[in-house]
Amino acid sequence: MDLKKIFSEIYDSLNDVEDAGKVADYIPELANISPDHFGVHLATVDGQHYDFGDSDIRFSIQSIAKVFSFVMAYSQIKSTIWERMDVEPAGTPFNSLVQLEYDKGIPRNPFINAGAIVVCDILAGELASPKDNIRSFVRDLCGNRTIDYNPLVAHSEKKTGFRNYALVNLMKSFGNIHNDIDAVMDLYFHLCSLEMSCRELSDSFLFLANNGIVPYSGKQILSPSRTKRTNALMQTCGFYDEAGQFAFKVGLPGKSGVGGGIVAVLPGKYAISVWSPRLNSKGNSFKGMLFLEEFTTRTHLSIF
Repeated sequence: MDLKKIFSEIYDSLNDVEDAGKVADYIPELANISPDHFGVHLATVDGQHYDFGDSDIRFSIQSIAKVFSFVMAYSQIKSTIWERMDVEPAGTPFNSLVQLEYDKGIPRNPFINAGAIVVCDILAGELASPKDNIRSFVRDLCGNRTIDYNPLVAHSEKKTGFRNYALVNLMKSFGNIHNDIDAVMDLYFHLCSLEMSCRELSDSFLFLANNGIVPYSGKQILSPSRTKRTNALMQTCGFYDEAGQFAFKVGLPGKSGVGGGIVAVLPGKYAISVWSPRLNSKGNSFKGMLFLEEFTTRTHLSIF
């Protein structure tokens, strides 16, 4: 199967579709990104790589990074994580206050904003240098020591993160935030500012396609059971309140971010990342969603 040819053909077909999305300009620094970027990279568990377009340009991965922080908490820290968050799809926008109050400060899952903030609270309380630890963890996953935060994006998020501050204060009032709010939010904003390319993202997610083992290093990150559960969470909760549509149309566990990135995995086979900055009304990459739907339809490489 000529995957690079398939990438090119799908991209050409998408040029006939009006891109109705818009860049996430509510985070001012993200508004500076050209909306016309498009990149794809697929990495297999046996070491093959296929790319197209702007696959080596780094971009702000935003909420995709919530998978990294969750895996750190889930794998390395002996905490009562499931007493502080649930594993259910939210069904509401990723920054919903109404649902969080109804649930008495317990986020529905670790991939909405409130859940990721609780994960950051756990890491802030358990790790000596949580920002350094997260960065090193991601670097180890993809084998690239130059992965880093973008301080301009982190600052931009902090300046406009009023709803996220409302979420953390609401959870604090219910006793579900244990550390200093400013320290927790500084970690959260830096987490979302991580910059990676499509290739680096695909490489870093390969352990989730390989029973929790990083293929290039042989390091066990998660047990097979916890890998299964993490993939299940991505399948049901990885795309804000569009997770059902992604499962229905694409059929892969994955995670999106408002920087326009999407990463998805087929257990036992591959990890694929796509980047196109214009977002649909749900906060997911407009063309990225269409691309992955067409890719799994053409290749039959999905879990269904």
